[in-house]
Amino acid sequence: MLEGWFLWFIVFWVIVLVGLFAIGGFFMFRKFLKVFPKADGKSDLDWEEYYVDKSIHLWNDEAKEMLEELTKPVPELFRPVAKQKIGAKIGEIALKEKAKKINMDLIIRGYIIATPPRDYKFLRKKLAEINFDVTPYEHLFQKDKGKTTS
Repeated sequence: MLEGWFLWFIVFWVIVLVGLFAIGGFFMFRKFLKVFPKADGKSDLDWEEYYVDKSIHLWNDEAKEMLEELTKPVPELFRPVAKQKIGAKIGEIALKEKAKKINMDLIIRGYIIATPPRDYKFLRKKLAEINFDVTPYEHLFQKDKGKTTS
């Protein structure tokens, strides 16, 4: 029969494992929703891949280094996903504007738009570290339900 400290040890580990499974399940479910096709027949991940593939020739070494620098605050485990998402948004903007190459303006705009509002504090901190003035981009920080206002 379980008694004393061993009982509490088992209860503790049951709670920890259930919590970890819940957290893992939450992130797996979010990933599943990104893969699920939308009304146009393509998923969010399909669109990200499309924009990265179509705009890859616009990226030079300087732009790649800047994207690398901006994503340094992202934990290493999630950094490739963040680069893909941010790079896709930058590529989407570049393709819509028919840009000849990816420049600093496109990188900053795409970075702000691709960043969830809850992470703006970290984004602003990173931009301040590299001495970048965000004043011309303040309107992009005003998101309403995932859409930007101009």
